[in-house]
Amino acid sequence: MAKVGINGFLLGLFTAIFLGWLFPTYGSVESGFPWKMIINLGIGLVFFFYGVKLDPVQLKSGLKNWKLHLLIQSATFLLFPVLVMLLLSFSPWIAEDFKLGISYLSVLPSTVSASVVMVSIARGNIPAAIFNASISSLLGVLITPAWMGVLGDASGLEMDFSATILELTFKVILPVLLGLLLHGVIYPRISSHLSKLKYLDQTVIMIIVYTSFAQSFSQKVFAPYQISTLLQISASMLGLFFLIWFLISILCKLLGFSISDRITALFCGSKKSLVQGVVIGKVIFPDPAILGLVLLPVMLYHIQQLIAGSIIASWFERKNKA
Repeated sequence: MAKVGINGFLLGLFTAIFLGWLFPTYGSVESGFPWKMIINLGIGLVFFFYGVKLDPVQLKSGLKNWKLHLLIQSATFLLFPVLVMLLLSFSPWIAEDFKLGISYLSVLPSTVSASVVMVSIARGNIPAAIFNASISSLLGVLITPAWMGVLGDASGLEMDFSATILELTFKVILPVLLGLLLHGVIYPRISSHLSKLKYLDQTVIMIIVYTSFAQSFSQKVFAPYQISTLLQISASMLGLFFLIWFLISILCKLLGFSISDRITALFCGSKKSLVQGVVIGKVIFPDPAILGLVLLPVMLYHIQQLIAGSIIASWFERKNKA
């Protein structure tokens, strides 16, 4: 379970939320602490090192299996959002304030590390998983805010798409491109320390989660909701995971994919990135109180996709051995 991220990081997320509830003043905008500057610097570093880790040669060679790539990216950025829009139209039990977060979840890119690790455990097509996870993260920088420009207007949230793209360009795209250009220089020197870079990502995420929820608790955003509301959203996120899994499975059979390609499509197409969700969300939703509401469904889906995904990956592993 630890191999797919079910470890101290999840505990850290819950701790960040708890601290936001316990000490809301220190993490709010009114605290006077330079949280914004720290977070902006952290986001830039996270995506710079993400670009450093990308291998241009590997990305180029991965273009060959285009049918698999097309299915995964279509499931991530088209099937998932359309499905969620339909489901939210017939889900009166979900509170209106959380529908924006669920919509945001649906347009996020696929996670990188968890998808690749689970495909590896299940004995799927690992090179294709690496390629799709990397491409998904890059596409998400443009597609996610573009989708939210549409979904935000539908939900009554005013969003300036051009300003969002401009900010994401400076905070995300440019650091990634700079890291990609310096891949050949920096990567050989830090390759033995790559496992430690995850602590940078996790620290930035936990700071954003803490400040977002601190602001939400400070403004008593969650006060009207009971624990039953949280359970309803959690159950809905689990049901959404299995529904998208089922639809991708049907598409893989119709396209005649091999078992290894099917495994890759299932795991990469059903995953959503918490890292991208938090850092891109910080730009799209500058109000920390709104961001706290938006991130709740994202974190619930993230936790359940790891638990359910790891169980399924282990099942595939046993089946393939047999």
